[in-house]
Amino acid sequence: MRDEIRKIQALMEGAAYITDPAISTAVHLGMTLGKPLLVEGHAGVGKTEIAKVLAQVLGTNLIRLQCYEGLDASTALYEWNYPKQLLRIKLEEREARSTAEKEADIFSEPFLLKRPLLQAISQDGKPPVLLVDEIDRADLEFESFLLEVLSDFQVTIPEIGTIRATHRPSVVLTSRTRSAAAASTSGSTTRRSRRRSGSSTPRCPGSTSAWPARSAASCRACDA
Repeated sequence: MRDEIRKIQALMEGAAYITDPAISTAVHLGMTLGKPLLVEGHAGVGKTEIAKVLAQVLGTNLIRLQCYEGLDASTALYEWNYPKQLLRIKLEEREARSTAEKEADIFSEPFLLKRPLLQAISQDGKPPVLLVDEIDRADLEFESFLLEVLSDFQVTIPEIGTIRATHRPSVVLTSRTRSAAAASTSGSTTRRSRRRSGSSTPRCPGSTSAWPARSAASCRACDA
């Protein structure tokens, strides 16, 4: 095993997450190649803990996007603060500025509500860890949108322009196993499932001690 992988394994174990060479290798490849890390497994095996520990080890913050059926781009990316915009319009009713100037004002960054994806892309300083949790619950349309965002790490807002990440965030995506996803979507729209295998020994959530049982979680660096 390479020294870099041993170091990652030691760092993760120092954060109370006992791992194995397969997972530490996948984490190393994801960080080295700058690719998202896909983690699959049953509920409660410690998939999200990998992202939390990674943020702790890197000394940065964790930004979480929880996926669900019906999640759309505006909820994951950004929205305009309409109450704040309406209040500014009301306050400026008697001001002598042109309509174009007023529009440019209310559609500027101070009136922008950044959601998880835009938060991760636009964060200054040390890049965050972006956790996209339970991606298999999202619709195929959102998965396609997410792949586009993660390929370039840039977003175009018509009223402002293109926002590019100065430093790419570390991305961790989690997914349930194929059987669990199929069971939860029975009778509804069929979603794409993931095909992974392997094992890990994560810590028990809410505890500083390691969970001794082997789990059905697996992870790998994936293309985006």
